[in-house]
Amino acid sequence: MAGIYIHIPFCKQACHYCDFHFSTSFKYKKELLQALHQEIKLQKNYLHGEIIETIYLGGGTPSVLEAVEIDFLLEEIFNNFMVKADAEITLEANPDDLNPQKIFNLKQTPVNRFSIGIQSFFDEDLAWMNRAHRSNEAFYAIKEVQNAGFNNITADLIYGYPLLTDAKWQHNLSQLFELKVPHLSAYSLTVEPKTALASFISKKKQPEMNDEQSAAQFEFLMDETEKQGFEHYEISNFSLPGWHSRHNSNYWNSVKYLGIGPSAHSFNGETRQWNVANNQQYLAAISQNQISFTTEILSENDRINEYIMTALRTSNGLNLDRVKQLSVNSSEKILKVAASFIAKNWIIQNEQFLTLSRSGKLYADYIAAQLFL
Repeated sequence: MAGIYIHIPFCKQACHYCDFHFSTSFKYKKELLQALHQEIKLQKNYLHGEIIETIYLGGGTPSVLEAVEIDFLLEEIFNNFMVKADAEITLEANPDDLNPQKIFNLKQTPVNRFSIGIQSFFDEDLAWMNRAHRSNEAFYAIKEVQNAGFNNITADLIYGYPLLTDAKWQHNLSQLFELKVPHLSAYSLTVEPKTALASFISKKKQPEMNDEQSAAQFEFLMDETEKQGFEHYEISNFSLPGWHSRHNSNYWNSVKYLGIGPSAHSFNGETRQWNVANNQQYLAAISQNQISFTTEILSENDRINEYIMTALRTSNGLNLDRVKQLSVNSSEKILKVAASFIAKNWIIQNEQFLTLSRSGKLYADYIAAQLFL
């Protein structure tokens, strides 16, 4: 099994915290869609006949496309790959794009899962982030998607930023619980270089993020989702039983995937490659039936370190037997370093599995880095 990711590099406006590749100009949208269509054909052999289990349209903001444009891309995938009958097909969407007619039109496409970028139910917070939607649009977008018969929905929230009081954080979570959204992705706001937020902070126009606030709101998130019966199956992801993201779970389990579009990444088990993060350069290469990308051949240590980083973030944890398959002696080295974290009760060892404890989840990236070979 494998997955396909399609990067749609367009947004109505730039969120202050975002460092993904996108353009706010739609001038070359038609040409870009044709190029994506062509790249799908050019890459039809990349996965060597693997059955496609998941398709994910991300960005950028894929919901700026019309349903017929989304169908145009999906049809080409179905024409060039073997797609599983019950494949999970996710569309990332902003609430302001999801009016009833748009949702009705999307219902006629193979899309069967929505990832809705809520971020907050407070207008002042959305304005601070420079989001394009408002809180009432977020609420009604979820309701309209549900009314159209879509049950497989996930929503994104952000925490750990200066405007978010604990009371507002509780309200944001309560809203999603009341709306019966079965999956939640929640991210602590990080300040990425070269973003507007980074510039504001460097110029003292905004305060720096507060690590203590972020940790406290993460712990509250774990408490509240557990009360609602959600499974904390990955550091930033929570779902009711049976509603895990199949596409993202495959990333964390090192399943092969193909990335289509400017800046999209691909992984075939041995190498990783990423397309040029420039729309014009991407278009120029595709016009010559070529793909402009960079390839990295993963060493044995690279593959193990990637597995450590991804597996340790999941509820399944790090399987030392799998590490042994990659390198016979590496599991002993990892277990030796892990001993100090086991003693602190940051890591729990259950036979060949290492998983993060509740307290360990607060230090997930640090622990993984220490275990790297």
